[in-house]
Amino acid sequence: MKNSGSIENLSSSTSAESSASVIEGVNRRQLLKYSMGVGAAMLAPGIVGARVEVDQTDITHLSASELSVAIRKKQVSCVEVMQSYLAKIHRYNPTYNAIVSLLEDDVLLQQASEGDKALQRGEHWGWMHGMPHAVKDLADAKGLASSYGSPLFAGTIAKEDSFHIARIRAQGAIFIGKTNTPEFGFGSHSYNEVFGTTGNAYNPALSAGGSSGGAAAALATRMLPCADGSDMMGSLRNPAGFNNVVGFRPSQGRVPSPYENGDVFYEQLSTDGPMGRTVEDTIRLLETMAGYDNRAPLSLRDKIPPYSEFKARKFPDLKVGWMGNYQGYLNMEPGVLELCEAALVGLTKNGAVVEPCMPDYDMARLWETWLTLRHWSSSALKQLYDNPQSRALLKPETIWEYEGSLGMTAARVTAAANGRSAWYLALQSLFERFDVLALPAAQVFPFSGVIHWPKSINGKPMDTYHRWMEVTIGGTLAGLPVASLPAGFDELGRPMGIQFIGRMGQDQQVLEFALAYERVTDYLERRPVLKATR
Repeated sequence: MKNSGSIENLSSSTSAESSASVIEGVNRRQLLKYSMGVGAAMLAPGIVGARVEVDQTDITHLSASELSVAIRKKQVSCVEVMQSYLAKIHRYNPTYNAIVSLLEDDVLLQQASEGDKALQRGEHWGWMHGMPHAVKDLADAKGLASSYGSPLFAGTIAKEDSFHIARIRAQGAIFIGKTNTPEFGFGSHSYNEVFGTTGNAYNPALSAGGSSGGAAAALATRMLPCADGSDMMGSLRNPAGFNNVVGFRPSQGRVPSPYENGDVFYEQLSTDGPMGRTVEDTIRLLETMAGYDNRAPLSLRDKIPPYSEFKARKFPDLKVGWMGNYQGYLNMEPGVLELCEAALVGLTKNGAVVEPCMPDYDMARLWETWLTLRHWSSSALKQLYDNPQSRALLKPETIWEYEGSLGMTAARVTAAANGRSAWYLALQSLFERFDVLALPAAQVFPFSGVIHWPKSINGKPMDTYHRWMEVTIGGTLAGLPVASLPAGFDELGRPMGIQFIGRMGQDQQVLEFALAYERVTDYLERRPVLKATR
């Protein structure tokens, strides 16, 4: 297995030819944006003359930020936007199965019409005014069905919004339905008995990842402008990598969940977060979702500033620590490390310093820490497990998670808590030398959608349904901000992502790094060739 030390000479690799091509790519992207008049409009909303020249058949190709400007300036109507997105959904969603519980067209067009009337009255609801939005099916949106991927809850109509969804609604979004997810979010492959399997945006026969797989696939196929998700074990990061979009796991407490979980102190593994087609869109959605709430005592009190205050980091000032596969500890499919390392070479050619590093920590201890806390968090399934009728409808992985919590001792939980704390401190030691730490976003490329999870990597059996996702637990257990950014495609056209981890609470700095990364790469410009069901 390839050792992370292969990155050693990245910083010394320079090429005037490659640097020129990067500069040319940046200029090309900037010219495209400036030709639409959007860049200036977003930075200076008061500019009267800025206009987005939009082909009505191509509205879905605008970024969420561009679309926001076009709607606010009445350059496209909310009805036109809804019609364009519904046409895209009706044509392609039967193939990709990313959006579920879709509302009727006439209902959505009526809501869009109300959005246009509000604008005519001088009312602007927020930056998502009139934009179609589908909620991840692990969260509730009032009036929409919530299944959580389980036949036990299929068709249940939510009576109120989840906390972060209420914030999205307050910004003017029109909720059109939900995005598909595995049962209760268990596993990084979005399939369930209620709605079936979500296909990868670049090859619908492959997995879209999970548990925010429906969200990522809907984004990449341009069936949604932006998307909310959640992340316990890479659920914002793995599907972002699998679908060539941006996923961001915020610092723990950045996006509060004050009343959906009975425990507001100890249960700190999962968090909600944003996904976008661009880093800018991801930042804007994070700003919407984030913010202190006194019902969540551990929520962060500092604020995410508006996008206008974000500045792309300068690579000559940045040092990246490449953890790779933890010096051979993690099994990875051939090509994953090489693709990520090639992406890092692009950073060094723009002045960044990239060096291999390894946390001073026993990685087997980290996995045991994870298993303990994951099982412990699954004890909430007791009522469903104890009822034979409901237990019969749970998938085996869900049952396995709950049974792992049985007989859990206080001593084991304490050992896991101590292990988690020691891991956090081990990463803090690395941050004395590096600005961000990097890892692949997944250990395998998107796999066949007909299997439930990879049973082996390089011939080594995976001893649990989620062992192949082990690369994501480091960011989770440390509670740190993590951006999942595209790292390119293999020879089969399968996407891969790379994680960049930052210091606690420094979400802005990580996203400013992501802005710089986006400027010197062109992965996000490679869009999927969509397939319609005939």
